[in-house]
Amino acid sequence: MNTTGTRAATDIDVLRVFCAGDGGYGNALGVVRDGRAYPDEAARQALAKELGFSETVFVDDPERGVVDIYTPGVRLPFAGHPLVGAAWLLDLEAVRPPAGEVWVRGDGEFTWIEARAEWAPPRTLRRYGSAAEVDALDVPEPGDWIYAWAWEDEAAGRVRARGFPGRGDGIEEDEATGAAALLLTALLGRALNITQGRGSQLLTAPGPDGVIELGGRVRLERTLTR
Repeated sequence: MNTTGTRAATDIDVLRVFCAGDGGYGNALGVVRDGRAYPDEAARQALAKELGFSETVFVDDPERGVVDIYTPGVRLPFAGHPLVGAAWLLDLEAVRPPAGEVWVRGDGEFTWIEARAEWAPPRTLRRYGSAAEVDALDVPEPGDWIYAWAWEDEAAGRVRARGFPGRGDGIEEDEATGAAALLLTALLGRALNITQGRGSQLLTAPGPDGVIELGGRVRLERTLTR
């Protein structure tokens, strides 16, 4: 256990979001249920860097779903996998990151959020000719946030993808990227079944008025104390 000054120890739930059908894979997420334990941006950024997950989310109001999202190096107004994970963990009907109100529904196996592609941070969507080409990619040098994708089965809407943040913050490849899935869905204008990273699964479905549903499986991996 690690405490700083007189701050009380805080539990951090570690989830896997966008898991495969057998519960494997998924993108690691840290959830600080009591955001008051890390009251300012500097403390939150330091914890996100210490944990080293692609994102850590701080819950500022568990009843209204007000949340704050950090990578190891930057604060984000919106990100898919932290919102799906937090909504599942807290059993909420809506989550509220800085970007706007995000509605939630569950269907037993999957947790779904409704969001707008324009809320997603910029990503370079780079199409390849085959899933094998995507699989063979090396991690690029830091620079653009690259979402590499190819059709596995275009008729069925099945996509193979990998995500390379390019931020130089220790996250060379993102295992499952909800924001990029929203952008790709908006570009293609159709529902997608995306396999990303080592085997994570993300589902999307365009809705009315520019809203896109993003869904995935979530599991609790462990609880840390800081």
